[in-house]
Amino acid sequence: MNLLPKATIDIDCRLFCYNRYMAYAGDLFPNFSLNDSDGNTVTNSVLNGKTTVIYFYPKDSTPGCTQESCDFRDLSTASKSVQIIGISPDDAKSHQKFIDKFQLNFTLLCDTENALAEELGIWVEKSMFGKKYMGIERTTYLIDGKGVIQKIWNNVSVGNHAKEVMDAAKEVEASSGV
Repeated sequence: MNLLPKATIDIDCRLFCYNRYMAYAGDLFPNFSLNDSDGNTVTNSVLNGKTTVIYFYPKDSTPGCTQESCDFRDLSTASKSVQIIGISPDDAKSHQKFIDKFQLNFTLLCDTENALAEELGIWVEKSMFGKKYMGIERTTYLIDGKGVIQKIWNNVSVGNHAKEVMDAAKEVEASSGV
């Protein structure tokens, strides 16, 4: 029998499960300072006043990452008020090639040290063909104009993902008046 209040159990699990922090809907998106494809520093101040989609993806120009990025590109033109930001461990040069090759119309940020991914708990052990390695867990965050996470998609399958996210973003915009 557990005599601790449920809230205490949730906090304990949140901070200590798997020895990593996990962000949840209702949390402020953590502070960050990352470079974009032009080498400019971008901080979480870009979230102020804008509904924002931040999606983490493993690697530029790979099939799933390309499809996800192109889907966001295509859907973002229909909702110009929603800000899209992609983040991966790739460097600025790789991001710029990716942007140019696929005519991406939004910012890509470089988390080359995986600091933000680690802080969010999405830099995880993965396995391919029996080999274990560390990598990004494909994850998307929908953030309101106050920097509060409204929804999180973990272990994303690319398929209809971008459409689902953009539909949710329109709902957040409508309810917040941003």
